[in-house]
Formats: sequence, structure tokens, C-alpha cells
Amino acid sequence: MSKEEEIKRLEEEIHNTPYNKATEHHIGKLKAKLARLKEEVKKSRAPKGHGFFVKKTGDASVAIIGPPSVGKSTLLNRLTNARSKVGEYSFTTTDIIPGMMDYGGCQIQILDLPGIIYGASFGKGRGKEIIAMARVVDMLLILVDVFTVGEIDFIQRELWNAGIRLNQKRPDVIVKKKDRGGIHVEFSKKCRMTEETAKAILLEYMSNADVVIRDDITDEELIDVITGNRVYLPALAVVNKIDCKTVEVKTDMDVMYISAEKGEGIEELKKKIFDTLELVRVYLKPEGKKVEKKPMVLKKGATVGDVCRKLHREFLENFRYAVIHGDSAAFPGQRVGISHQVKDGDIITIISR
Repeated sequence: MSKEEEIKRLEEEIHNTPYNKATEHHIGKLKAKLARLKEEVKKSRAPKGHGFFVKKTGDASVAIIGPPSVGKSTLLNRLTNARSKVGEYSFTTTDIIPGMMDYGGCQIQILDLPGIIYGASFGKGRGKEIIAMARVVDMLLILVDVFTVGEIDFIQRELWNAGIRLNQKRPDVIVKKKDRGGIHVEFSKKCRMTEETAKAILLEYMSNADVVIRDDITDEELIDVITGNRVYLPALAVVNKIDCKTVEVKTDMDVMYISAEKGEGIEELKKKIFDTLELVRVYLKPEGKKVEKKPMVLKKGATVGDVCRKLHREFLENFRYAVIHGDSAAFPGQRVGISHQVKDGDIITIISR
């Protein structure tokens, strides 16, 4: 039996097996075996030759991914000053076109990817190269138009099959392989998965390991952790050409409605991109000088210590305190320590020894 035939057999068995406490560990084992076989098939079909390469620049990168002829190039041109070729027929973009979006001093690289088609995760239509690029950005925009809203589900499936998890956090699971002693599983909090199911899944990949599960996870999430090649990305669905007709999309993702041609909803989309990336802009004010115009861009949750590290390690080594003006300060000019969390728009003066 070929691997493809074995995959089909496993999928049918999983589909036909009722899920209950008695079958839970068996289904988990089948899913683990299925995932392992799919990975082996994908590796054997790895594309030959060169893929796409675009140098990442700016404070963050966002890829526009979607079917052909939904307005990806027009949207890129609206968001940035790039000049991506625009046409009224499929596959106008045959390479990746980069542009830079400025949002209040934050530089966000936008990448216009070639159109994605069914079977992309298995290499159709340069799909593997497109998805390989999608794996290395900081965020995805899934773009469709009012005539192709049903494609959102198919794109989500293609990305899922390629190991890209949208709007999910990485499960908190620690796996330490060892030479002997079998599989030991420890739960640090209540979990829907039983120890028996976890062991059945783990045994498909290894014989000896200590595993600590710190989240309430599913069998598929455990498989993702073991496989180790999953990417977790924030994503947003965008529906274009709303000037043509009105539609409402039912999906578990946040949805923005725009007309790239008319410019409708573009400013709102820019803000949504910035918010979804969870970036903060802080403005440095050297002691006795004016506030610098260009912000330092950090991830949400960053501290004064992160500001110091990004400047130079000497600021960290010689740190005394920081003076903050902005939303993170209890009052204007508050003195704070190195662990103080900064917020978007803060003005910071670092005082050194």
C-alpha cells in the first residue's frame, strides 16, 4: 500500500469512528500516524530549483495571500507606494512584489504574493514557494473579493495543511526526549486530553520522553508540538470590491470590507493591521534635547529594558531610571524602573549613571 493510499484509509477510518471516551486514544493515535505520513509525503514532493526570495525590511512584514484576480496588486498600491502590475485577468502577479506601508512612523513591509490555487500546499501553481514565503512573515492578509468569499475557507485549509496556524497561540508543552524509561506525561493544569491519549500520540513519534502539558490542548495541538514545524501567525480576512455588491462573510476570523479601487476602508485597514501586529511606538527624548521624530517600534508588552537593549547594551548596564510621558505613566514625567511596560506613543528619557 502506498503512502497516499494509507493516508486515504486513515482519513476514512477517523471519519467513520465515533468519538467518545472509549475511542479517544485510538483516534488520537490515528491522527498522529496520519500527520506523520502527510509530512513524509510533503517532504518527498519538495519543489526542485529556486523559490521566492524577498529581503525582509521595516518593523514588521505582512503578506497578502488570496486567489488570482481579487485585487491584491491594487491593494498593495493603495497601502504602499509600490507599483505592482494590475490586470483584469488571472495570474497578473507571477513574482512577489514588496512595498512599504508607513503607519505613523512605523514601517510595515507589505508583500503581494502570486495567486494561490487549490492544491497549493502540495505544490500546485508554485504553491509551495508561495506558502514558504507566507511562513516567514509576521502577519497574513487573506484577500478575496465579493465574488470569491467562499475561497476564505479553502485558503485556510491550504495554510493549515502547510503547517500554518492562524490566530492561535503556540501550545505550552515541553517535550524532553531521553534514552530510556518510556513515555512519562505530566499535566500542570486540567486538560481535556487523557494521559492514555497523549501517550498513544507520542509513541507514534518517539519511545522515551518526559512531557509536561501546561495548556488545555487537543490531540491535534499535541501533534503540532511534536511535529515541530508549525508556524503561528495572526491573520485577517479582507473582502475587496464592496463597491460592486454587498456581502456578509461567515468565518471565525476578523473581517474587513474594502474597495481597493475606490479607496474605501483603506485607512481602517491600515489601523487594523497595526493593531493586529501588536506593535507599540515609543519616542526617545535624550536628556536636555528635543523628542526624536522617528519612533522606536517594539512588540506590545515591551519594557524600558527592551528599549535600552535596542539602543545599546551600555544603556542597560548603566541604567538608573527612565522618565515617561504618555499612557503608561501614572502622571507626566513619572520615574520608572527597567521592568516598566511601555505603551504606544510613550515619550521616554533614559537616565544613566
